[in-house]
Amino acid sequence: MPIQNANPLIVAEKHQDSKVVLNPYLDLDMLDEESYEYVTSEEIFDHVRNLMDPEHPLTLEQLNVVCTENIIVEDPGNTVSVQFTPTIPHCSMATLIGLCLRVKLLRVLPSRFKVTIEIYPGSHQSEEAVNKQLNDKERVAAALENKHLLDVVNKCISPNAD
Repeated sequence: MPIQNANPLIVAEKHQDSKVVLNPYLDLDMLDEESYEYVTSEEIFDHVRNLMDPEHPLTLEQLNVVCTENIIVEDPGNTVSVQFTPTIPHCSMATLIGLCLRVKLLRVLPSRFKVTIEIYPGSHQSEEAVNKQLNDKERVAAALENKHLLDVVNKCISPNAD
């Protein structure tokens, strides 16, 4: 398949210290308020910034697909919302990018969080359909049952794990 956006705009990476999100195996009822670590949008960004684009050997941060400003965390409230911006309005990889974001966050966040992944409003011609797919548990589960698709997702999440 030919590359759709052969010359994407590349932005400089932000250099932030990586932070650790609360261990998903901790029993939150056993924690007191002093020891509870809140999850922030910066921490979520640290988890997704280095995901690789499926078409280019560049990170989602370098392509300005994800940024801290488009991540909302309500903790307490147990919700994380990530809006991402495809590099072009007709990007056929938008669903795959959103799936990579969802899988990465499901793997690193405590199970108490409800994760919503959406395309930044007005940045893609099929925004509504892609958003519906990305936030439908059955569709996501079915997509991840496809071994080839799961391999692509895993490669985007951990490109050096071969």
